[in-house]
Amino acid sequence: MVVHLPSYYAGHLGLPLSAVGLAFTFVRLIDIGFDPLLGGLMDRTRSRLGRFRIWLVLSAPVLMLAAWMLFMAEPGVGPLHLWIWLAVVYVGFSMGSLAQTAWAAVLSPDYHERSRIYGWWQTGNVLGVILVLLLPPILSLGFHAGEEAGVKAMGWFVILLLPVTVALACWRVGEPDARADWVRGRFGDYFRLMLRPTVARLIIVDLLLGWAPGVTGILYLFYFDQIKHVPSGEANILLLGFFLAGLVCGPIWWGLAARIGKHRALAVSAVVMVVGELAVMAIPFPSIGVALLVMALAGSSYSGSLLLRAMMADAGDELRLETGQDHTGLLYALLTATTKIGTALAGLTFVVLGLVGFHRGGGNGPEALLWLQIMFIGTPVIASLIAGWVILGHRLDARRHGEILAALAITPASPIRAVAE
Repeated sequence: MVVHLPSYYAGHLGLPLSAVGLAFTFVRLIDIGFDPLLGGLMDRTRSRLGRFRIWLVLSAPVLMLAAWMLFMAEPGVGPLHLWIWLAVVYVGFSMGSLAQTAWAAVLSPDYHERSRIYGWWQTGNVLGVILVLLLPPILSLGFHAGEEAGVKAMGWFVILLLPVTVALACWRVGEPDARADWVRGRFGDYFRLMLRPTVARLIIVDLLLGWAPGVTGILYLFYFDQIKHVPSGEANILLLGFFLAGLVCGPIWWGLAARIGKHRALAVSAVVMVVGELAVMAIPFPSIGVALLVMALAGSSYSGSLLLRAMMADAGDELRLETGQDHTGLLYALLTATTKIGTALAGLTFVVLGLVGFHRGGGNGPEALLWLQIMFIGTPVIASLIAGWVILGHRLDARRHGEILAALAITPASPIRAVAE
């Protein structure tokens, strides 16, 4: 959605570039207000399906309807159509992603096992991205179909597979009941959580690491068309190489976290992201093979962000020890919100490009192209370097987490049963 829809609406559907950028920015920001409400509701939910599974089920029809309205739009739609259905899809995405990540947090109390759980969650995430990114090049190269067919195929991918995968998850994965001695969190606790040092550090890093790929994602097709002069079909193949590297390297990050700790492994992944971005800028693309290698380097750090989700689960244990309150939903609502802010800030790059006279179809002067390069390369590099520096100050490591579990009388060697009978 972030890579293809902005270009599609500004190009094929004829909406002004600045209007598209503002829609992706402000609808995302407005939607952030929904996160604390949703997180608090999840913490207080008690049902036969559990606290979090029920919300994943409810998210499916919302996302399917929004996917239909966004991806199947025809020429003639106006900015209001984009605003309305972006709002709906973001609400559905909040429900689904927050339910998934909070659900994963309660599957095991073990410090290292959580890295593996979120590692596999990220593997599924990247695999889905790869499968959907295969659709445009297959349709373009194999059936000579245009951009419209590729975008609509992505919509059908979501509409058809979402109910199947949600049903599979709910059928095969159980959810433990919340302990009776842990008090349910209140909605008003959302903002107080931000002031806790451990939580504040994690959400700052998540904001920065969400901003970086948000910028590269939303400007990707423009950069490779205008700066690297790569045809759109090859650009999609290169993006596929980026995510394939992220898929393959996922186990490296959770394996490294087991050796040096999650926060240090995350700092290493941030540095690798910087190296990859600079390589994309500096290395010429004389052939598709060289370009794929460079994109693989850039994508190798993509799955490193999974460690933040595992670290927030550890922060939830620290919070339960100190307050006796279970804030799993609200804590992951914070991460959902910071991710949204990061991608919303990325949408402002369209506004900047509009101000400097950038044109999607080409014919841009040196100033417009310079600003495109500054935002595509410079923003992710700076954000990633700051994120790597901030996370090194994280103090909730494996030793400290073990002490917390002992105080909570939880045995990390006996993880909560994950698979339903």
